Amino acid sequence: MSDKVGRLTLWGVEVFLAVSEEGSVSAAAKRLGASPSAVSQQISNLETALGTELINRRERPMSLTPAGRVLRRRAQSILLEAARARSEIAGLDLSHLAQLRLGMVEDFESSVTPLLITQMADRLTETRFELETGPSHRLLDRLENRALDVIVAAELSDGGDWSESHPLLQDPFVAVVPKGRHAAVKELPLIQYTRRHAMGRMLAEHLAVQGMTLTHRFELDSYRAMIAMVAGGTGWTILSSLGVLNAGRYADQIEAIPLPVAPLSRQISLTVRHDGMSEMAREVADQLVPLLQAQVVDPMVATYPWLGGYLKIL
Repeated sequence: MSDKVGRLTLWGVEVFLAVSEEGSVSAAAKRLGASPSAVSQQISNLETALGTELINRRERPMSLTPAGRVLRRRAQSILLEAARARSEIAGLDLSHLAQLRLGMVEDFESSVTPLLITQMADRLTETRFELETGPSHRLLDRLENRALDVIVAAELSDGGDWSESHPLLQDPFVAVVPKGRHAAVKELPLIQYTRRHAMGRMLAEHLAVQGMTLTHRFELDSYRAMIAMVAGGTGWTILSSLGVLNAGRYADQIEAIPLPVAPLSRQISLTVRHDGMSEMAREVADQLVPLLQAQVVDPMVATYPWLGGYLKIL
């Protein structure tokens, strides 16, 4: 049901806060996953409800009116209390949860994620699920900006004290070479994961510390494209062990071997805001652990026994 003009809503307050922080309607719309027209309409509805202008639209970047500055000081408290109430209600009984916005790292898209959603849906019969998959840094930004309730993603060193994490999985990085060609790490060029993403920067920094010279000839942001190139003999690459799960039809043409430098791993965790759904975080994590063991750890260690003890539940 659409909001009625003249009614002050939590969504309207959240939209206003996003506009005030981003400085433009278009940037706020991108952050919230809404259309610019919907954001503008929410601001207009909020101004009608309060009987005053909140934003100076004629200025670039937009600025707040005196009334807007007052509302911004109160907006965080309003959303904080609403989030706390939602968390407490969910903690009493998850069946009361009306909506769950879940973010999952893209590595799990075809394995763990569908099973988790199915399991949760069987129990939370009245809950509306929204799923977003993507790289860990984007999911973390979405969680910080309250666009998601819970995320399962790699821990990033720049995470703030606004969140709490529940460790799930140690995910080691591996060298991926054409099947049977272990010498490829010396004979073929390295196909790098893009440094625009946090994982790519972490890998590049680790290799630099280890004294490995990078050519930057190939730098991609697609696991599947990287694996296809390795399968075709163009080069070799470094991915997390989860990334190897995306090999698909190339699985028989590639092989994962230990890194030719010092070992490196990342930690996959379930993360929520301190003022968000803390009460239910442990329960979701408990549902994930057996799925990760069955869908990730067991099949990968069966295929690559040397991963035993490196790829593991935390």
